[in-house]
Amino acid sequence: MIGTDSRKRAIGLLGGSFNPAHEGHRMISLIALKRLGLDEVWWLVSPQNPLKPVAGMAPFAERIESASVVADHRRIKVSDIEDRFGTHYTRDTLKRLTQRRRQHNFVWLMGADNLIQFPKWHGWQEIFTTVPIAVFDRPSYSFKALAGIVATRYAGSRIPERNASGLSRRNPPSWVFLHSRLNPVSATKIRARDNGKN
Repeated sequence: MIGTDSRKRAIGLLGGSFNPAHEGHRMISLIALKRLGLDEVWWLVSPQNPLKPVAGMAPFAERIESASVVADHRRIKVSDIEDRFGTHYTRDTLKRLTQRRRQHNFVWLMGADNLIQFPKWHGWQEIFTTVPIAVFDRPSYSFKALAGIVATRYAGSRIPERNASGLSRRNPPSWVFLHSRLNPVSATKIRARDNGKN
C-alpha cells in the first residue's frame, strides 16, 4: 500500500562491512537508483558486523576510504553514520535514521544471499516492518532465498517487479525481488585473491 509522502527524498541504504567495497556494491547501487527511482544510495559502512569475525577485518577508516574510491558517483554517498550513532545492529540504525531523518523515505537494499541468513539478524522482523526492502538477484542464492523463511513469511507483502519504482513510498512490510544482470563478485573472493598475491 502506498502510504508515505511522495515529496520526500528516496534514499536507498546498502549496509555492510565493505571489506573491501567492490564493483558488485556499485552495480547494485546503480540498479537501485534507476529501478527504484531513488534520489541517492547511502553505503552504511559497519564498524564491525556482528555476524562476521574481527580477524581479517580492515580498519574502519581504511574501509571508508576504499568505499569512497569504488563508489565514484555523485548519488552514491559513503557514510560512517553507524559509527557516529554507536549502533551495532541494523534494526537500531534504521530506528534512529527513520526518527531523525523524517524528510526521507528509506529503502533497505540487500543481496539474495543476505535474505537467506536474514533470520540470524538481530530483530530481523522489526527491520521488515521499519522500511521497505529491495532484494537483488545473486548467483546461486536466489532460488534458496525465495524459498526461505523470510520470503515465505512475507510472501503477501512482496510487490511485483514492475511496481518497484514506487517501493520507497510504500508502507512496510513491503519488498521486491529484482532480477538483474548477475554479478558474481564478492568481498570474500577479493580478499582470497589479494591474500594469494602476498
